[in-house]
Amino acid sequence: MSATSLTRRDVLAITAAAGALSLLGKHMPQAAEGNNAIRPFRINVPEAELVDLRRRINATKWPERETVTDASQGVQLATIQELARYWGAEYDWRKCEATLNALPQFITEIDGLDMHFMHVRSQHANALPLIVTHGWPGSIIEQLKIIEPLTNPTAHGGSASDAFDVVIPSLPGYGFSGKPTTTGWDPIRIARAWTVLMKRLGYTRFVAQGGDWGNAVTEQMALQAPPELLGIHTNMPATVPADIAQALQFGEPPPSGLSAEERGAWDQLDFFYKHGLGYAQEMMNRPQTLYGIADSPVGLAAWMLDHDARSQALIARVFDGQPEGLTRDDILDNVTLYWLTNTAVSSARLYWESKLAFFAPKGVPIPAAVSVFPDEIYAAPRSWTEKAYPKLIHYNRLSKGGHFAAWEQPELFAAELRAALKSLR
Repeated sequence: MSATSLTRRDVLAITAAAGALSLLGKHMPQAAEGNNAIRPFRINVPEAELVDLRRRINATKWPERETVTDASQGVQLATIQELARYWGAEYDWRKCEATLNALPQFITEIDGLDMHFMHVRSQHANALPLIVTHGWPGSIIEQLKIIEPLTNPTAHGGSASDAFDVVIPSLPGYGFSGKPTTTGWDPIRIARAWTVLMKRLGYTRFVAQGGDWGNAVTEQMALQAPPELLGIHTNMPATVPADIAQALQFGEPPPSGLSAEERGAWDQLDFFYKHGLGYAQEMMNRPQTLYGIADSPVGLAAWMLDHDARSQALIARVFDGQPEGLTRDDILDNVTLYWLTNTAVSSARLYWESKLAFFAPKGVPIPAAVSVFPDEIYAAPRSWTEKAYPKLIHYNRLSKGGHFAAWEQPELFAAELRAALKSLR
């Protein structure tokens, strides 16, 4: 299919007719094939939206600086002011828009909701179909750098037999996907939708990958065990044993007899439970209250940066002139996507919708591969991982990388995926 573009006039015309469509061209007119149609999608943000964004950034009302010399009170004033300075004066969304529009993007309706996705086929024969799911505060921006090494492995240290066809959807309420207007869009329902999507694309066998919410969705796909799903890969596995989870929840000391690897994971989790769960608890309980991040772009950026301590430190260094895997534009591409699609609150509702214990093992019954990055929220020990995934086909601890591994270390991540899923081809 050839992509088509909606101009501002087209969008305004549709808005006048329907009364509820986005100025970003999210909901293109449905093709004649009916609800199962796969419609080409192209981004065309009106310039007025970008002018308004810069105006809001430059009009930010700032608080005083933190009263400590570290990030223990949150995103530091110097970091966010430098982000705002660059965002308001130098950043160019059109570069990101052009990158996205150079890729095949589509919309299709599943279970009454429009789903946006990128679908990039490899030129190599017998490529393995792969669906990759992002998390919060991520988006499809997270996976842009892995598309080329996965679909074209011969140019990135792999062989033709390593090739993947790559499908990268936007979660419901995120990016250019539709925003649910009723309750029920939890990881379980999304997992069913992703299987529908892959089958609608004509795939009779495929694998799935995810981290963060992407892991929750991918594990649910595995639990639903559609016959087409050969196996899964995760870079944020759910492996925490019940006794560990209980001790962490109630502030108890760690159980005796932990190995050094297990004690390291305990220490990481203990820090996260005590200092890193605030954003998740607010979104899990009161997502609608977050009007401030829908109204202030700088407020949104700060909220998104404060996901976990290691990621925040990496991003702070980037804005201090020390790029480490991510650039200033990488970070602002992602934040700007949230802003332009007005998905700050709709994305937060996934925390409210999900009733799953995030780190608890789910008993995945199909082949699973696990990659452990050292700066993840916690580095899952092999002992916990083997119990959580009875059909573990791959476990590897990487030397670098964190929560946004595909974004931060794309070549390493792609090579790991090739190795992890090779046995399922």
